[in-house]
Amino acid sequence: MDWISKLERKFGRYAIPNLMTYIIVLYGAGFVLNMINPMFYSAYLSLDARAILHGQIWRIATFIIDPPSDSLLWIFFALSLYYFIGRQLEYAWGAFRFNLYFFSGMFFHVIAALFIYLVTGLSIPMGSHYLNMSLFFVFAALFPDVQFMLYMIIPVKVKWLALLDGVYFLWAVIQAILPAYGGDPLYGILYKANAVAAIVSIFNFLLFFMGSRNLKPYAPKQMKRKHEFKRNVRQAQRGTGAYAGGAKHRCAVCGRTELDDPSLEFRYCSKCKGNYEYCQDHLFTHQHIHKN
Repeated sequence: MDWISKLERKFGRYAIPNLMTYIIVLYGAGFVLNMINPMFYSAYLSLDARAILHGQIWRIATFIIDPPSDSLLWIFFALSLYYFIGRQLEYAWGAFRFNLYFFSGMFFHVIAALFIYLVTGLSIPMGSHYLNMSLFFVFAALFPDVQFMLYMIIPVKVKWLALLDGVYFLWAVIQAILPAYGGDPLYGILYKANAVAAIVSIFNFLLFFMGSRNLKPYAPKQMKRKHEFKRNVRQAQRGTGAYAGGAKHRCAVCGRTELDDPSLEFRYCSKCKGNYEYCQDHLFTHQHIHKN
């Protein structure tokens, strides 16, 4: 058992369900706040290591409300995308693992900011931009063949978009090495902040997936079967649905269960799309189902 599974067994009951919904609400609040007072976030809420060490510990959590866009047009698309990705990851992983990934990403951002300040004396402002973008890596690792419509027109598989995302992360690191634009030290600090945020986000991604070495149980087909199985179990317990009366097996053709004939054997068909079970008389004679 990997270390994440061990943590889930101990602390899984404390996970926050639908976490991405609350995160999206915070991003929306941060967007409105920036429209009302653009300086308030950086002055009182951002991840400022110097301010944290001088007592403003709320910044450890409040830096997360930094919205992914300042544009009224793009904020809608950005929040819709992050909500979709977050909900899909929670559906595939479960609430605890998604909570762990997101909060560990926040934790590494805070640790990195404090470490840099203590070593160099620089208080580098870091937002949640790269943490959000790292969710795209996770989504691509689990659902590489899902297609997104680029510019609402061009169908592109998410694995190729993740490669572009990786180039963007790499460029953030390279910019921190190159001379600052126009020799302005402010740009140099911003580039370094972006590089650190990109590095800790990738580190969080790699650490999480090294801790979850076996990703097969989180493949889309496996997760679909798992949720269908749980639903069928709940129906059997309530005495409703295809498993009414306490039956555990039901033939999709004739409707017989093991309660009708205890000697009947039931099997799933690997060629049918979905969780369809057949008795021994119809396993090899039924018509395959290719659509749900």
